[in-house]
Amino acid sequence: MHLFDGDVLDELVRLALREDLGAGDATTEALVPASARGAAVAVAKSGLVLSGLEAAERVFRLLDPGIDFSRRAADGDELEPGDVAFEARGSLRTLLSGERTALNFLQRLSGIATETRAAVRLLEGTKVRLLDTRKTTPGWRGLEKRAVRDGGGHGHRTSLADGILIKDNHIAAVGSIAEAVRRAKAFAHPLLRVEVEVKDLAELDEALAAGADLVLLDNLTDELLAAAVRRVAGRVPVEASGNMSRERLRSVAETGVDFISMGALTHSAPAADLSLAVTSIAGREDR
Repeated sequence: MHLFDGDVLDELVRLALREDLGAGDATTEALVPASARGAAVAVAKSGLVLSGLEAAERVFRLLDPGIDFSRRAADGDELEPGDVAFEARGSLRTLLSGERTALNFLQRLSGIATETRAAVRLLEGTKVRLLDTRKTTPGWRGLEKRAVRDGGGHGHRTSLADGILIKDNHIAAVGSIAEAVRRAKAFAHPLLRVEVEVKDLAELDEALAAGADLVLLDNLTDELLAAAVRRVAGRVPVEASGNMSRERLRSVAETGVDFISMGALTHSAPAADLSLAVTSIAGREDR
């Protein structure tokens, strides 16, 4: 699945619309004549980094292909309170019925992009690249990982097929890091890198001796991270992970690691604050 395959996105949006609309929008159908037309804008209520415009647009177009959807900003743009993300024109019923679903996508994804941008700024001046993880909302991974990129972060594996990452349970399954790396190397094609998660310096030495292409230092203190970087001495890239927070990012980066992966970018980012405001109505009195 690419970030983000159009067919998969449409399937996700349709599922969200079925969930929200059920058998129909009872309020809108009761109050708004089918002939009513209108315009609405999505407005930032707080400072944010925008993400999710494609999903928001698909909400309205799947409800009504005749909707005129105009982007007033681009994914990755920083918006201030009062800035407009998009304008939609057409059936007033469609605008009202699609409002919550479109905002759910936009607020969730803009929240991730905003959180990522804040984290990336803490790493300015270092060599570290900030990575996402697979700790994503089921079904939303492509959108959430795109939101990380909109915020300036980078992608780790999108799926389990994208790389070999040997973790503690894999090591337990085969008996040792050395054996796990041997089997992984025998399986992998030349472009599929083998990364090993280690929890101390002894496991780091074993992973390096076995021929790991990357090492992931999991839940190590800053002091141990720095010691591990010195021991690796540039032989392979080094990733730090585990209990990463904004407060800790800078000190981890200064240990000399190449990558920091941060699950909180996707599993804990607060939603951004946007609203949809109807700006014009025509045909209100028709019944």
